[in-house]
Amino acid sequence: MSVPYETAPYEPPESPESPNEHLARLLGRALNSFELPDETVGRLDCTLVCDSSLHSAHHSAGLYRETYRHTWLLADGSAITLWELVHNTAPGGRLEHEVYVDEEELRTATARLPLPPDAPDFELLVPVEPSRISEPGHAYVPDDSADHSRRLLRRAENADRPGSDLAALLLRSAFAHQITQVFGRPCRAARAGLRFSLYEHAFLLRDGRELSLWEVEHTATPSGRHMCEVYATEEAAREAMERRAAKLG
Repeated sequence: MSVPYETAPYEPPESPESPNEHLARLLGRALNSFELPDETVGRLDCTLVCDSSLHSAHHSAGLYRETYRHTWLLADGSAITLWELVHNTAPGGRLEHEVYVDEEELRTATARLPLPPDAPDFELLVPVEPSRISEPGHAYVPDDSADHSRRLLRRAENADRPGSDLAALLLRSAFAHQITQVFGRPCRAARAGLRFSLYEHAFLLRDGRELSLWEVEHTATPSGRHMCEVYATEEAAREAMERRAAKLG
């Protein structure tokens, strides 16, 4: 659905921590981080995006533990997961953090805690917003991004949409993406009372590069029919908006 094209400047949200900052904070608070394999820590030097979620929790008579799953996507397309155990079973109720490379180690550590063994856990899948990872400020979501690029280009009706080479690159390499509605400088469309929406579809490629497609949604057609156009650059997308507005405005 199209929404009015606004002329107010876009105010970006505050930047969350980067994947490397998230890793440093996790290792800094874990009592046993020195036990992690050097190979694992070394591979985490080339992280692109991270995601964290609360995996399980148990509360009993004032004592509790929580486990978190932290997953980083790497530049080579692989992923590394670290498991964090947080509990207050230390003397004096002191909060402690531990980190493990696999779920079996996590279960072994959990079994040592002085909590009733027959009390059931409950599973919680609470997604955390992925980290902003690049200078352009994109917060990528690992998803079926290659298929998203295919569907985006398929619905584009403009003859000068990006060509087959770019489509092939996205289908081969895109593994995470973010969609953002873009606001900015005044457009003739706003003055003419026409409705336009501009979206950036930012893709993260497996080699670490970022690539954006710019989608224009509008009803500036002779019949008022909704139309989608896709361009390789923001400037080309904005010029197309101006042309459409000039033609019908």
